[in-house]
Amino acid sequence: MSGNKVVVITGASDGIGAAAARRLRGNGHTVVVVGRSAEKTRAVARELKVDSYVADFTRLDDVERLAGQLRAAYPRIDVLANNAGGVFGAQTKTVDGFEKTFQVNHLAPFLLTRRLLDTLTTSRASVLQTSSTVRFAKKIDLDDLDHDRNYDPVRAYGAAKLENILFTTELHRRYRASGISAASFYPGNVVTNFASDTTSPVMRIVRFLATKPLLPRLMRLSTPDQGADQIVWLTEGTPGTDWQSGAYYYKRRAVAPRNPQAIDGDLARELWRRSEELLAGRLTDVT
Repeated sequence: MSGNKVVVITGASDGIGAAAARRLRGNGHTVVVVGRSAEKTRAVARELKVDSYVADFTRLDDVERLAGQLRAAYPRIDVLANNAGGVFGAQTKTVDGFEKTFQVNHLAPFLLTRRLLDTLTTSRASVLQTSSTVRFAKKIDLDDLDHDRNYDPVRAYGAAKLENILFTTELHRRYRASGISAASFYPGNVVTNFASDTTSPVMRIVRFLATKPLLPRLMRLSTPDQGADQIVWLTEGTPGTDWQSGAYYYKRRAVAPRNPQAIDGDLARELWRRSEELLAGRLTDVT
């Protein structure tokens, strides 16, 4: 394990984000927790005696403000763990005009990473992205990223997790020579408060079953601490030695995502371009 690192974790008010923050803090790292709930985020920060920031990823103004606060407070960021995300119910547009699942899971972390690029490159940072198995994700339509033509909450979530992998792939391609390392990972099926806000019948059933004795074991569900292991391992490992930039990980092993689109380099480049177009007004001063 390398020495003390400055680690920013989004979605750290609960679940695997909070579990990773606890382990990394216990191992002596400088941890910064970011969450949507002010009460829960600050409770984790008080417990660990670390800094915290509150940002609602359904509001891109919050994401820009967060990036500015982090740049001002931390001239060095060794690891940015883009862990925040969610699955929701009926199609909802944010105040920014984007479908909520797409914005929270992809567009917001894309914007945060882009706004922190100077700090990340100077720090030769690792950017980690929580994804999923994406085995059953449907095809991404770059002309309908908001799913206006064919919305389903589970479909939208699967597409967003696939976008996370593509974002990581393209981040690696574009910025590896500048010192940034990037990896996406599947934390397993973790029993957390994830999807607590959903109105999706499918996700409600999954959450209900996960609360029943023995079923989590039968469903092969993991604890938050087990799910956090990937963040901890990637954070404390050395890119190029312990893990390879641009790869997708599960249980500390590089694996091939079980979806053909996840390894489509042209799609990754086009998704990046399209994301920049959607955020053009917010990236005018970012290289």
